[in-house]
Amino acid sequence: MKRLALLVLLAPLAMAQETPAPIEHSEVAEGIYMLHTVGSVGLLVGDDYVVMIDDSLRQTGDRVVAKAEELAGRPVDFVINTHVHGDHVGANETLADSGAIILAHHNIRKRMLADPKLNTGPGALPVITFSDEVTFHLNGHEARVFHLPTAHTDGDAAILFVEANVIAPGDIVFRGIFPFIDLDSGGSVAGYKAAMQTLIDMADEDTKFISGHGPVATRAGLEQDLAMLNDAEARVKALIDKGMDAEQIVAANPLAVYDAQYSWQFITTERMTRTFIRSLIPE
Repeated sequence: MKRLALLVLLAPLAMAQETPAPIEHSEVAEGIYMLHTVGSVGLLVGDDYVVMIDDSLRQTGDRVVAKAEELAGRPVDFVINTHVHGDHVGANETLADSGAIILAHHNIRKRMLADPKLNTGPGALPVITFSDEVTFHLNGHEARVFHLPTAHTDGDAAILFVEANVIAPGDIVFRGIFPFIDLDSGGSVAGYKAAMQTLIDMADEDTKFISGHGPVATRAGLEQDLAMLNDAEARVKALIDKGMDAEQIVAANPLAVYDAQYSWQFITTERMTRTFIRSLIPE
């Protein structure tokens, strides 16, 4: 009897632990939302079409789609993938099954075709691809989708909502944390910094950025993060110029000054240091 009573008391707690946290959102401009999930998701809602920018992990696809339909009141029409990583393209198939059309840069489709973890079926792949730029005209918005070469990956795209002064650049923006620069997927430190500078040059003090990871960002936030990258790279290069090898540089911890603010679970101070080393020392 005591065991039964204990089970009754613990059941609500167990159910609460199994229930995933709700997906929160911010409205960054009228009809433009940022969904806060594993990799941030953008959403344009209007009278004509519903457009999603990225779509999170495959296993959270149903929840992301449900949240988008809750905000929009109807299914998603288009999905724009900003790059190839699973936390941004993982729910493509779920959305395609509900009728959405997937668009991305050529290199995203190419990389997805070669990766069985992402190429999970015809619906997972973008069905429309572009090379440099494509523009959507819908819901009273001009949405300019443009390629940022060899940055976070080799297939990065950003979306500028001209009238709303909102930019969704995917993982070109890791606001306030060390960025993941995927050297194995065509990214580069130089290209990443150039892409950040391109976004800064496009923006004014009122521009809002739907970060790939982190909170809604501003031009000032991007300027701060780019200054960190420039200084961090210079600190690593100074040790390379002294003749230190990779392990000596890591041991010296040249990015210690940024550890408290910028280091996080995925990109630690050591991993960011090794990214700079790999970029600066030819293999």
